[in-house]
Amino acid sequence: MKPILQLYRGYANEQELIVMGHVFKTLYDYDFQKKNFKNATSIVSLFRIKTIKNFDVYLKYEGQEIHTKTLDDGYFKFCIPLKKESHFGWIEYEVSIKHKNEIITVKGSFIRPHKGNLGIISDIDDTFLISHTRNIFRKIYILLFKSVNDRKVFKDVVPHYQALSSAGRNNKDEQNAFFYISSSEWNLYRFIVKFTKIHQLPRAVILLKDIKRGITDFFFSGRGNHNHKFDKIKHVLEFYPNLKYVLLGDDSQHDPFLYEQICKIFPVTVKAVYIRQTGKYKKETTKIILKNLEDLDVSVCYFKDSSEAILHSKSIGIIK
Repeated sequence: MKPILQLYRGYANEQELIVMGHVFKTLYDYDFQKKNFKNATSIVSLFRIKTIKNFDVYLKYEGQEIHTKTLDDGYFKFCIPLKKESHFGWIEYEVSIKHKNEIITVKGSFIRPHKGNLGIISDIDDTFLISHTRNIFRKIYILLFKSVNDRKVFKDVVPHYQALSSAGRNNKDEQNAFFYISSSEWNLYRFIVKFTKIHQLPRAVILLKDIKRGITDFFFSGRGNHNHKFDKIKHVLEFYPNLKYVLLGDDSQHDPFLYEQICKIFPVTVKAVYIRQTGKYKKETTKIILKNLEDLDVSVCYFKDSSEAILHSKSIGIIK
């Protein structure tokens, strides 16, 4: 059976390029048009994929071919030094694998942000994608029985994100660095890409949790330890140290606590923190955390509707 190569969006600064992906034995071709039980079958199949460890992978970029092998879960990651790079924006790269006498090549893209001063990091579930994370049974039901075409974003979240993407840019082709960092697993990558395209959310680097390879794992999707989110956010801020950041999350899980940790470690880096209120009332623990962030000169907004977040972004001069 022919192996399947899945690439993810990468990112680069002036010194380094990072691209990543998986090699699968089989990859269920999720049909985004299916309804009800057919959609449920598709989603569950995404958590039954089989990966290939120690498989040869070749990155082609700028006349170089660089060789590595997949890890035990089929994941690979190239971190390579760059010579002086003159290109900005979204740039193509190419990865190949070999099967018998056939070379399988897939093109991906990575971003090297145009020089600017803003980076945006957003959670996904219940930050822009309505997921009902606070109710695990409802969350699973929606994931199983609502196709990607039926899933919804919060009102006004799209114009807010689009404004943040273009903030401070005079050229409409230039965008700020945008990252979606979530506790969802790599299994849902194509679902997330499709959803963001449908709703015209900014094109972003998507960084997710380690892939799951069993049906029982499906019921714990997005749950458990959130340290990986902290590690990935910290990595992005270290990778682009000259940017000022806007962090967007919600109060359904651990975003306020994680963002507080980040702001304490990077006291001059985070410009604003936005937390969506997911319940009927604002949480006292979240309010205490955000007051603490204000003491660190971080602008905060604890909001129910994205229209409030837009007004706040305008009031502090992030967007016009």
